Amino acid sequence: MSDDFLAAMAAGSRRRAGEARVRIPYDALERQARQAAAPPKLRLHARFDLIAEIKLRSPAAGGPARADDDLPTRAAAYAAGGAAAVSVLTEPSRFDGSIHHLQRAARMLEPLSLPAMRKDFIVDPYQLVEARAAGAGGALLILRLLEPAELASLVAVGRSLELFLLLEAFDAADLDAARALIDAVGPEGLLVGVNSRDLTTLQVRPERLLELAPRLPRAVPCVAESGIASADDACAVARAGYRVALVGTALMQSGDPGALVRELVDAGRAA
Repeated sequence: MSDDFLAAMAAGSRRRAGEARVRIPYDALERQARQAAAPPKLRLHARFDLIAEIKLRSPAAGGPARADDDLPTRAAAYAAGGAAAVSVLTEPSRFDGSIHHLQRAARMLEPLSLPAMRKDFIVDPYQLVEARAAGAGGALLILRLLEPAELASLVAVGRSLELFLLLEAFDAADLDAARALIDAVGPEGLLVGVNSRDLTTLQVRPERLLELAPRLPRAVPCVAESGIASADDACAVARAGYRVALVGTALMQSGDPGALVRELVDAGRAA
């Protein structure tokens, strides 16, 4: 997942957004989004929480994609285990995702008062409106894909739609960009995540979460992403100052994802 990969994903994302605008114009989609019921709010525990992820395929892991027929069941298991939110990959070309997956998860989670979060290579305000129209309560923004003015604009749109926004960082420079954005627009509705995956090799470096912990912004909840698979992992990131973990691969590979969610949440809160 090099910068070239990110650039390719961003280009594909812009193309998808443009094609979607042809099918449903921005104004029409925005009316649909604003007429929909408000999504559940993200409510975080004072000590530690978990965002559980649904991804049918991972370019890093390889192998065949999972079928999407168990998506509602998996979302229900995450909720039963105590997840604070469910992240849903919607990128189609490399992750086999779909906006319809987000819609299905959000529909299942809404009665449980848990938000779904759109995870994609978001580059266009249209994609935030699309997420809100699908029932999402949040979305992820990759800091290095966007210029400061673009980020500020997307944050303004997200806030107007009552979405929480997870700002994803990969290194210290990204965290500096996150801090500058928070200083400029305020912390409301924002989280900052550190993804421990190396963008050049695709390998996960869990130690990066601890190395970057001293640079975490203190004004918002911070999220540890990638490489968290055990109670010890959850304990370590909680002690380092992360208030949330985002876990995908370990849960997708688990035979009892609800139990693993509970194990990780309990370990983080006991740290």
